[in-house]
Amino acid sequence: MNLQSFVKLLKEKNELIEVSEWVDPQLEVTEIVDRFSKSNHNKALLFTNNGTEFPILINAFGSEKRIAYALRANSLHEIENHIADIFKLLKPPKGIRGKLSIAGQLLKLSSYMPKLIHKKGKCQQVIDLNPDLSKLPILTCWPFDGGKFITLPLVHTNDAFDGKRNVGMYRMQVFSKNSTGMHWHIHKTGAMHYEEYKKQGKKIPVAVCLGGDPVYTYCATAPLPDGIDEYILAGYLRKKRVQLVKCITQNIEVPEDVDFVLEGYIDPNEPLKTEGPFGDHTGFYSLQGQYPTFHLTAITHQKNAIYPATIVGIPPQEDYWFIKASERIFLQFLKNSLLNELEDMLMPDYGVAHNLVLAKIHPRYPQHALKIAHALWGIGQMMLNKILIITNKNIEPIDELFLKIIRLRNWKNRILLSYGPVDVLEHSGIKPTEGGKLSFNAVIDEETEYLPETTISNIEIKDLEYNADYAKFGIIILYVKPDFLLEKELLEQHIKCDTINEVRIFLVDEHLKGFDLKYTAWHFMANFDPSIDFKIIDNRFLIFNGCIKTKNNRITPNPSLSSIETIQKIDEKWNTIFSIPLIESPSKKLSVLQHGNHFIAAFDKKINNSS
Repeated sequence: MNLQSFVKLLKEKNELIEVSEWVDPQLEVTEIVDRFSKSNHNKALLFTNNGTEFPILINAFGSEKRIAYALRANSLHEIENHIADIFKLLKPPKGIRGKLSIAGQLLKLSSYMPKLIHKKGKCQQVIDLNPDLSKLPILTCWPFDGGKFITLPLVHTNDAFDGKRNVGMYRMQVFSKNSTGMHWHIHKTGAMHYEEYKKQGKKIPVAVCLGGDPVYTYCATAPLPDGIDEYILAGYLRKKRVQLVKCITQNIEVPEDVDFVLEGYIDPNEPLKTEGPFGDHTGFYSLQGQYPTFHLTAITHQKNAIYPATIVGIPPQEDYWFIKASERIFLQFLKNSLLNELEDMLMPDYGVAHNLVLAKIHPRYPQHALKIAHALWGIGQMMLNKILIITNKNIEPIDELFLKIIRLRNWKNRILLSYGPVDVLEHSGIKPTEGGKLSFNAVIDEETEYLPETTISNIEIKDLEYNADYAKFGIIILYVKPDFLLEKELLEQHIKCDTINEVRIFLVDEHLKGFDLKYTAWHFMANFDPSIDFKIIDNRFLIFNGCIKTKNNRITPNPSLSSIETIQKIDEKWNTIFSIPLIESPSKKLSVLQHGNHFIAAFDKKINNSS
């Protein structure tokens, strides 16, 4: 499969809408895609009239069906079972027939290894040695973005010592017609390769691929251990080895069937350059930072190339389905190798991958959940997790599990606080790339005690806006202004609930009143650092402070939302583009969460969602 045949498949499955009317890649494509990805009309979109010769394919992976089709399956459960089958091969076979069967299957697995072919690939049908990125329909996604960004790049680098390949996905801001930023985070393999070359004083050959078999795009996002070739996983998923060709101007190899290859290098001796801001997958703008410059030496592409793109922002978005695929695939790796007691995992969309993870285990001894927490925080990208809930109950449907959790007595004895690395995009802490972690032991057995139900009449709240939907279980959500601190004196002044022996109080932004609890949870977790924002008062009031912070070196960026002007443009042209009824802009309702006209929230100016 290539991108062209994937588009054809999506059309056949009624999973794609082709847009032939003019749509501007600057902001307008994002606004349209955001509407579709958050609606019941969720489809892939192909924009063929965008000011360039290349159509834009976007939201192609944005549902379970579409990500499964991309990975050669009908569901993610089917893929999960295929991965489990690999581990069955590693168990000692019984009898000669069993040994012969396994030998044959292992031989088949070996046929999926990537292979270099000694000829030009389809990706080299057109070779441009005077590269000009303005020829590509590169998106400006959100109003306060630092510029145009390539959002689905497959960035190829090789280890400076052993030559092992890494394929990662790092956003790339366009600096000029032949240079971009390379936003690889400190925790990523690409950044590690950069440091290796820097020590040796050498330039890094880099090849950035776009498109090709959709499996490649997923594999670039997969949390594989360092040194494991992404194209081994790709070969297994597509049941066919990946054929590689040498680049034209750089000593590096790429799949021969990708749509575009941006060849070039990074010089570690060059000064870093300011990159960003960018409306990121957290739903907020990531701040400006200093990153290396990628210099293009060539662009090659297929004659009928399609430009793949994605947008990230307030969930749910297309990137959630990459996360979901990794959740199901790598659960099998974890439970069949490192953590046999692990039974299931869940990364809800509003947890944006690293803010919230739930794990189901089969506990065998007291505090087994703590062992799992420490283990998971020490494995790969799970080191970036902020909140981890561990239970022995079914984690889906998640609402039913949460109803069990909020009724549990003695939360304070179930909470483990820790401190460690966090995502570069994390903005809730005081220091970049480090912060607090919280694990909650939700293992339930016959000795588990529950809180007695109370009524709202037993709780008296003065002069504060609140949500009392769960007050009967001792849960109070307070809607507060930025930098609100609920100290003991204020607590005694505002809240009285003498009949409840444990009260859990969640502080959230005042503008979240009336929002779905999922949006409230997303915003709360983004602004909550467990090492700073959790405390216990009088041994019975548990305070979780997820309000906006602006003091003590804490910066709150604005959420990524479309401007009023862009929303109006799309509203006006909707009926000329689409035959379906107008889908309202998600940014309209969410605009109350934006403070000021800047990527950093400002509270001394009138709120005005325009740019």
